[in-house]
Amino acid sequence: MILYHGTYTDIQVIDLDQCMPYKDFGKGFYLTDIEQQAKDMSIRKSRFVHNSSPCILRYEFDEQCLTDGSLLVKTFEAPTEEWAEFIIANRYNPENNIIHNYDIVIGPIADDGVALQIGLFRDGFIDLAALAKALEYKKLNKQYYFGTAKAIDLLKKI
Repeated sequence: MILYHGTYTDIQVIDLDQCMPYKDFGKGFYLTDIEQQAKDMSIRKSRFVHNSSPCILRYEFDEQCLTDGSLLVKTFEAPTEEWAEFIIANRYNPENNIIHNYDIVIGPIADDGVALQIGLFRDGFIDLAALAKALEYKKLNKQYYFGTAKAIDLLKKI
C-alpha cells in the first residue's frame, strides 16, 4: 500500500524524537492512505513556516505487517467511546507519559474542534458518547500512527 505524509519539507530520515507530542495517538509519525488528505495537511503546515512549500512524501508499506503478528497494531474503525478515551489520554498527557505500546495505530482523525469538545467533556457538560460523536471528522479521513522504530523501518520512501 502507499501511505502519504503531508508536510512543508522533505524528510530524508524519520526521527521519532523530532515528532510532536500530544497528538491523537501519541508522539509518532503520522501518515494517511488518502492523498488529498496529505495535500491538505501539507498546505496547512506550510502556511506556518516562513519560506516553505507544501510537500507530500510517499511511502510504500506492506500492509500484511498489520495482521501477520510482527507488529502490535490497534485499529479504530470509527469514532467510538474507546477512540475518544484514547485521544484524550494522548492529547492531555502533561507529564508526556507513554500511554500505549502499539507500533501502529490506525483510525479516524479527530475534528479540528477537538479541544473544545474535550473541554466540554472534561468539565462534565457532555458524556463520553456525545464526545465521541462530536469528535467525528466530517470528511473521509484516516490516519496511520507509526510510533516505534520497528514500524518506521517498514516504511520505504518512494
